[in-house]
Amino acid sequence: MIRILNIYDQRARETGEIPAMKLNWQTIVRQRGGGTVVTGDFNAHRQCWDPTCIEWREASYWEETIHKHGLVIGNDDKPTQYWTRNECEGESIIDLTLVNRRFSKWMMLEGSHSMGCDHEIIEWEVDM
Repeated sequence: MIRILNIYDQRARETGEIPAMKLNWQTIVRQRGGGTVVTGDFNAHRQCWDPTCIEWREASYWEETIHKHGLVIGNDDKPTQYWTRNECEGESIIDLTLVNRRFSKWMMLEGSHSMGCDHEIIEWEVDM
């Protein structure tokens, strides 16, 4: 069995809390011994998954969770998100794919940025 979790992790405006911190990741990752894929928009910036990252933001919790639970980052070094703010443009890797199994494939679909979204479409496969 493979369990797939989709993440949109954003700090709560009212409380400043990170909702993912309330979850029991030990139970989620190890549940019934099956494979687990955690994928989505982590809104976290760190050089260990984004080599061009200059400013670390919202990443300490996720970096600790990845190491603590033996998760593997499937991303390559291609940006997954493009942004424009205050007449500036940039790119980053905030959409991650984490697994506790081996990846057999991880790639972004060609031309997905042209769909009008600021995030890429990611395709992945994991070994059973």
